[in-house]
Amino acid sequence: MKQKFYIYLLLTFLILIGLSGYTQKNRGGVENLPKFDRRWYHFGFLIGVNQMNFVCKTVDDYTQFDSLQTIQMMPQPGFNIGIVSSLRIIERLTLRFVPTLSFGDRGIQYQFVMKNGEPLIQTKRVESTSMDFPFYLKYASKRLTNAQAFIIVGAKYSIDLASQAKKKARKGDDLPIKLWRDDYLGEIGTGFDFFLPYFKLGFELKMSYGFKNLIYREDNIYNNSIMSLKSKIFQFSITFEG
Repeated sequence: MKQKFYIYLLLTFLILIGLSGYTQKNRGGVENLPKFDRRWYHFGFLIGVNQMNFVCKTVDDYTQFDSLQTIQMMPQPGFNIGIVSSLRIIERLTLRFVPTLSFGDRGIQYQFVMKNGEPLIQTKRVESTSMDFPFYLKYASKRLTNAQAFIIVGAKYSIDLASQAKKKARKGDDLPIKLWRDDYLGEIGTGFDFFLPYFKLGFELKMSYGFKNLIYREDNIYNNSIMSLKSKIFQFSITFEG
């Protein structure tokens, strides 16, 4: 899965290089959608891939947990779809609201040592289906014929529809890692927009960092060995705006 994520990024990067080359070749030519940035608002949609991970703070001393040796995070790829709405504030500065549905999962790997000295590895996966409500400020450079660079900064509120924090474990269930439903994240990113004849095509790379400790406390070795879990998400999106 991780290999597929990087393959997707490589393919989109090659497309970006091709579009950039095309734009440079046609520098000084006719501008597509010359009045696009003068409009007060416009809409579109996005599709993208993400890599969900945790920023994990563990206890200082594992010896209190018998055979536990190490805890490692295992980021996993996912995908997202969303709706783009943009409101122009001043020239080249816009306010964007991009409600997004994100799918993904994260893993936490625990390594134990058995009494005979053999290692035992257990991986706990946490699936997420999130409704994200982000607000961004987007500042774009001047157009170079049909291309422009931009930076974005903002924050979002996220609801994990797959959260099992309120679910009571039944006998035989294996639910050692639960996350709270709500999360608050800061985001920063950059990218390029390309003005095509009929729409604007954008490539955007964002990094999200959570402010809230997501771990839902339960009395077991998997929870007690972790002090805090906070979200860390990378997202690559392609936007289409008309």
